[in-house]
Amino acid sequence: MTSHFGKDNLDLAASAEALAESAPTGSLRHAAAKSVAITFATTRDAAEARSTLNGISPEDVRRAALEIFDELAARAD
Repeated sequence: MTSHFGKDNLDLAASAEALAESAPTGSLRHAAAKSVAITFATTRDAAEARSTLNGISPEDVRRAALEIFDELAARAD
């Protein structure tokens, strides 16, 4: 399950989970990071994860999740 970013999706899921744990429960960042963690843990690669994240609603959570995805992808390069 190695992404084209060079890190395994499960590694990226763990990083997203750490972000979620550091955010206040109930916050937008917490919801978005949890969404990213679950998505990375349940998809084969980064491309599939990003495609899945595009389907998240509400829109503010989707935008925040995509920002976290991009943040993690930049670190994984």
